[in-house]
Amino acid sequence: MLRTTMYVRRRGAQSLFWGMFEQKPLDRMWFMSRTTQANPRARALGAELRQLREEAKLGVRELGRRLGIGHTTVWRYESGTKPPSPEDTASLLTALGVTGAERERIIEMSRSVREPNWLSSGVPGMREELATLIDFERSATHITEMCTLVISGLLQTGDYARAVMATVPSEQVETRLAFRLSRREVLERENAPHFVAIIAEAALWEKLGGASVMAEQLRYLLKMADRGNVTIQVLPAGADTWHPAHAGPFILFEFDDQQPIVHLEHYRTSAFLRKVKDVADYRAAADTLRQRAMSPEASKEFIAHRVEAFDNENGEP
Repeated sequence: MLRTTMYVRRRGAQSLFWGMFEQKPLDRMWFMSRTTQANPRARALGAELRQLREEAKLGVRELGRRLGIGHTTVWRYESGTKPPSPEDTASLLTALGVTGAERERIIEMSRSVREPNWLSSGVPGMREELATLIDFERSATHITEMCTLVISGLLQTGDYARAVMATVPSEQVETRLAFRLSRREVLERENAPHFVAIIAEAALWEKLGGASVMAEQLRYLLKMADRGNVTIQVLPAGADTWHPAHAGPFILFEFDDQQPIVHLEHYRTSAFLRKVKDVADYRAAADTLRQRAMSPEASKEFIAHRVEAFDNENGEP
């Protein structure tokens, strides 16, 4: 049985993201820098401190001077390679002018910073969730995603994404939609990660948004499958034995400068796993699923057939 344990986040790089939600004292905002061997909580705490320093318009050297420590120590705090103690965190927050509930939240966070995994309860897809995914999408060298009923956010068209957001409050839809579509750029930039999407056949039979929306979405999959850094494989339906996709969707992020991390998302909880055994299980699961899936070429043919079926259903020639 695959393991589920715990979670982390990052602040998004685009200001568009920050207008999405009403800010509350317990909201978490992250800008995750790439680090070496830093666990998720340490990365998140460092990201928080870096964000606050930038908002205070202080350089690393100036903050170090105010605290009486070297600028390299400040960098280690922010990169997550040397997380500050609760006492050091309190001193940092004082220097940055952080008070009230926000100050208490960050100090409390520093008390549990050495735990390797992190579980978050709430509604997946909120600000911290998206920010974390963007950090890992941008810093990973290889991403493998198992999609069970919904196509990966990195491969969604605008209309399909809108259909996925059917329960999102109307006043938030356009902002969220624009931000989600901007995530796709990570696959088209220079030095883009290699992305493997294993898509369960069931996702290609769903009619989110209707037949015309699905036809457009699947055409986009075919377009992306032609990119050298994108591999799409369809996992056939009708299995007569259990396989890892029956346990649900997951994303495996692999990096040059740190250990792999796995992301899990459920209805009201989200998790990032870093423990070696947990990650090894999901890596093995990804290998198993790729072996069971159609080849990339056969997958393209299957997707093309589904496009034709949706077009026929929609009355298009």
